Amino acid sequence: MTRILILLLCCLPIAVAADEDGAALFDKNCSLCHKPAAENRTPTPDALKRLTNRTIVNALESGVMKPQGSSLTPGERQAIANFLVPRTAGDSVMVATAATCSTGNRALSSLLGWNGWSADETNSRFQSEKMAGLRAADIPNLKLKWAFGFANTSSVFGQPSVAGGRLFFGSGNGTVYSLDAATGCVYWTFKAPTSVRTPITIALVEGKYLAYFGDGAANVYAVDAQSGELVWKTKIDEHKLAGITGAPQFYNGRLFVPVRSGSEEMIAAQLNYACCTFRGSLAALDAKTGKQVWKTYTIPDPPTMVGKSTSGTKRFGPSGAGIWSAPTIDVKRKAIYVGTGNNYSDPPTKYGDAILAFDLDTGSLRWSKQMNEDVWNYSCSQPNKANCPEKPDRDTDIGTSPILHKLANGKEVLLFGQKSGYVRAIDPDHRGALLWEKQVGKGGALGGIMWGLAADGDKVYVPLSDIAPGPAGGLFAFKIATGEQAWYVPPAELTCKSKPGCNAAQMAPATSITGAVFSGSLDGHLRAYAAADGKVIWDYDTLREFETVNGVKAHGGSLNATGPTIANGMLFVNSGYSQLTGMAGNVLLAFEK
Repeated sequence: MTRILILLLCCLPIAVAADEDGAALFDKNCSLCHKPAAENRTPTPDALKRLTNRTIVNALESGVMKPQGSSLTPGERQAIANFLVPRTAGDSVMVATAATCSTGNRALSSLLGWNGWSADETNSRFQSEKMAGLRAADIPNLKLKWAFGFANTSSVFGQPSVAGGRLFFGSGNGTVYSLDAATGCVYWTFKAPTSVRTPITIALVEGKYLAYFGDGAANVYAVDAQSGELVWKTKIDEHKLAGITGAPQFYNGRLFVPVRSGSEEMIAAQLNYACCTFRGSLAALDAKTGKQVWKTYTIPDPPTMVGKSTSGTKRFGPSGAGIWSAPTIDVKRKAIYVGTGNNYSDPPTKYGDAILAFDLDTGSLRWSKQMNEDVWNYSCSQPNKANCPEKPDRDTDIGTSPILHKLANGKEVLLFGQKSGYVRAIDPDHRGALLWEKQVGKGGALGGIMWGLAADGDKVYVPLSDIAPGPAGGLFAFKIATGEQAWYVPPAELTCKSKPGCNAAQMAPATSITGAVFSGSLDGHLRAYAAADGKVIWDYDTLREFETVNGVKAHGGSLNATGPTIANGMLFVNSGYSQLTGMAGNVLLAFEK
């Protein structure tokens, strides 16, 4: 049995008197981030109230909210939970029981499927017809085969990986699962101490299949993919607000892991927070032992004190430039590419909102191609602007993994999208020289292109967010060789208008197969479009209740952060995302033709 905890993203609490009630405690410690606002990036109070009292306390005591909850007394943590969700007699024993596979733990003997963020190391998010086991003509016949529910959560992370007929995925409370792909029964579970948002990467190392992933505290794990037993664990960043979101990439006996921090960017809004000291990095580990081979920061210079805020708090910089997505391997050039987010504090650097190219063997930075200078943190959107940089931009991260694509003439290009609203192609042979760029949206903190593109033989598919300033949604296709727009499909009419969080934004990464491309939306729909002209050929509304194979009451919500994975005639997708203004949900869905 597995106790499912919450993924909360709250700001750093301010110490308060113990005799204050839960409403006052929540208002002083959490409401800055957890609020029902259009720009909100964290679960709203309504979403939090869907959880259990014990779940909230656990998150503040030992879960992903431990750094924030540590400045509160046990009574204050309990008071916040009581305010959000009244305590009940059975609350402390709420559990979810997963169905164990009756056939036993059959041997894992293949890597065939969808491994990690993409089915390939170039991050195209394309699956061939042979590997997909699915033709475009089959898509209208896709039917739900089974559903798996996550207890006590309002958002679902961990895009599922498929290998040898098994499914591997993480969850908001740190539980990692290995399921039978055909039936949804459970082979094993592994419990990390905090959230596991990264897709799982499977590799064969000296005769043993290992499953690799990172957690919200910047720990990297290798577990036996057959049994779920821990092989090694390595912490790759000591910053208290560092974490891992992008999937580790395996190549030639090494594991390449990106590091980011969204929390420091948010808690910089606190008046007395000494902003900011985190800087992104990429680490290479020995895949067998977990020993660090090299680690390179995205910002070479460590932060130093650069002044004081209006409240007299010390200010530090440079900072930021976290890596949110999976790195891209370039075997030919022995390089590895990443996209970075914005700087958090002054002084600005040339490494934020950039594509960086590292040497695959040594980790040395070969070149940096910056798209725009972007220094921003959450205080810039608050009245006090305590830690807002002198000349803030709009938080226009490159959150997508670069796609390394070979054209018909043999030339290779790097494709990526940005929250500024631009999709670009650059030249890896000429230090990222711009080949073409197209603007698809107005862009901004929750705008532009959020999580990922997909590319097939000749087109790149670009889903648009643009929640603010809007209008949101739409899917674009561009010819990779020239940047010419092949087609555009506007967002569909909303069918959930009366529900809070219903939105047409297409934040989720696209996924393509031969002849079709899939794109999820905050309105809860997963749609398939014909690759030739963008015609919608399948539309599934996940915004409903589901009967699950593990007996957990589950329903769908917004599709965000992860996209569908397709292998062996089946499609798997998460539904539910209460952050980034979306609708809560807690289900993993499996479809079959």
